[in-house]
Amino acid sequence: MRKVIGIGETIYDIIFVDGQPSAAVPGGSVFNGLVSLARTGADVSFISETGNDKIGNIILQFMRDNGISTQYVDVFPDGKSPISLAFLNDKNDAEYLFYKDYPKQRLEVAFPKIEEDDIVVFGSFYALNPVLREKVLELLEMAREKKAIVYYDPNFRSTHKNEAMKLAPTIIENLEYADIVRGSNEDFFYMYAMEDIDKVYKNKIKFYCPNFICTRGGKNIELYTNHFKEEYSIQPIETVSTIGAGDNFNAGIIYGLLKYDIRHRDLNNLDKKYWDKVMECGIKFSAEACKSFNNYVSQEFANANHL
Repeated sequence: MRKVIGIGETIYDIIFVDGQPSAAVPGGSVFNGLVSLARTGADVSFISETGNDKIGNIILQFMRDNGISTQYVDVFPDGKSPISLAFLNDKNDAEYLFYKDYPKQRLEVAFPKIEEDDIVVFGSFYALNPVLREKVLELLEMAREKKAIVYYDPNFRSTHKNEAMKLAPTIIENLEYADIVRGSNEDFFYMYAMEDIDKVYKNKIKFYCPNFICTRGGKNIELYTNHFKEEYSIQPIETVSTIGAGDNFNAGIIYGLLKYDIRHRDLNNLDKKYWDKVMECGIKFSAEACKSFNNYVSQEFANANHL
């Protein structure tokens, strides 16, 4: 069975509605998507870190409950598990405050074995952080060597836009390792100060990674490949929280790659009819994740879409 291997942070999300805490769930950009994939029966491993404290224990237990091994999580004795406060606005989009207290030594863990056609997921500031760069590169090198599919979600927040120039070489390096890049129009605006996604693809992405997906909240999604460009429309839905929308779009795309048995060697010449099916999975997973305060698809949805 092909494996999905992710690297990223775990964080505990406390979600506020009208100034009051309404829910608290384990989160993290890569983590959210992996939970959804594990619920569908995918073989999932997660490389991460958490504190040796109550919050860390909640996250580790949640991983076990959802069938994700904790053997690749570095439980650090100094420092505390990170927490985010997510304040939902009237569109159920979140503004965040982060509280982090990491130790000096980080991510001291072994990596899972990677094999051909496994899928490796990475992104966010975690994939750019100089403190973690060596470990991230080690994983990406292994993935490239083994011909695993590498999926990159820059998830570049406004808090880092002033560092975009300084981080540009690392972003380029990440794009070079990637087989699929998926980001939101906001990510690329903060990274490149560009709003025209055609230009973003042509000038910033295509040379490094031809397969590119741009999402725009509830608006049309654009797919670019070596051979065609396609737009996909989104059905309007009632949202409860959009926190996991992008992360679960990623999960759906990866689910589609597994479901339709799309291999590393297929990607750069993949027929449009397969892309259509894969994109449909991304849209379905994303919509499902917006229906609750959880950052992942429900177990019922996962059971109905079991791999």
